[in-house]
This record gives sequence, structure tokens and C-alpha cells, in this order.
Amino acid sequence: MVEVRSLAIPDVKMIRTARLCDARGYFCEAFHRSAFAEKGIPHDFVQDNQSCSERIGTVRGLHFQRPPFAQAKLVRVLRGAILDVVVDLRRLSPTFGRHVSVELDSESDEQLFVPKGFAHGFCTLQPQTVVFYKVDEVYSPRHDGGLYWADPELAIDWPVTTSEAQLSPKDRTLPTFGQLTSVFE
Repeated sequence: MVEVRSLAIPDVKMIRTARLCDARGYFCEAFHRSAFAEKGIPHDFVQDNQSCSERIGTVRGLHFQRPPFAQAKLVRVLRGAILDVVVDLRRLSPTFGRHVSVELDSESDEQLFVPKGFAHGFCTLQPQTVVFYKVDEVYSPRHDGGLYWADPELAIDWPVTTSEAQLSPKDRTLPTFGQLTSVFE
């Protein structure tokens, strides 16, 4: 069974799959193409990505890929917990420049579907957090892009300050929303 619900930005979806439990533990179908398609998510994912963040307060993002390598993502947490954030970069969207944030953890069986046209990032809420996500387009370094995670214009309520956040050198220097040239028309 697959449950899908829209968030404040309707194209962004929370997905819950059934967990079957017994004395051994549990089993779930995290992704089933036809079941997801029946719920309005007909994507063919072509690449799986996984990250492990050692410390609480690790921020990864806000990342996106430019067309024609733009990616939709299906994000889940395998261990730990994150605050997951997406920012609408679709210039003609009524929610352009707005964001949605949700907590995802390894116990809830929830996944976040992020359509093309959004910047995506997260902050770890527990140590040793493992995030797994599917994408529907392969990574292209030439089309890689991002936004500065702590841009005041975005008004994202991150659980860490700029001095506490663990960031990659790349993520420290990403442009602000105001500096970003049009990406998704």
C-alpha cells in the first residue's frame, strides 16, 4: 500500500509505504513503479545516491541540476533523521521562491518526492545519518547548481546556525536566491 499526500507546495509529496512487521523485524516495498504511477508519480528512476553524515548539523544543499539534466528525487532516511528542505525554482509557479521543510527519519517509513524545478537540501538531526535517494536523471557536473542554504531571503528555519553547520567548501560559496539567474522557466 502506498499513501501519498501533497504538502504546502502541492507538487511536493510525502509518501508512506506499508511496513510488514513480525518477530524477525520488518519488510517494506520502498518503491514500486506501478503503485507510485497509480498515485501520480510515474517516474523512472535511473540512479540511486546515498550519503552518510557523521555529525548532527551537517547541511547538504541546497542543490539542483539545470535542464536538460534536471532531476526529480525520491528521498528517504535509512538511519537517523533530517530536516529536509525544498525550494521552488520554477519561475512561472505560484510558489516560486517558497520552500517546504519536513522531518524525515528511519522509523517513519516516509519518503519525500521532490519534482524537477526545485533546489533540495537537508540538515542532519542525529549523528551517523544515512540518506538514500533515487533520481530520474543521471548526475551531470556541467549542469550542477545550488543556492546558499542560509540565505535570509529564503527564511528557512534551519535547526543550526551558520557557525554550527557542517558544510562542504562548495556549499559555503553557493549564490543567494537573489543572485540566481533563471533556471526553470
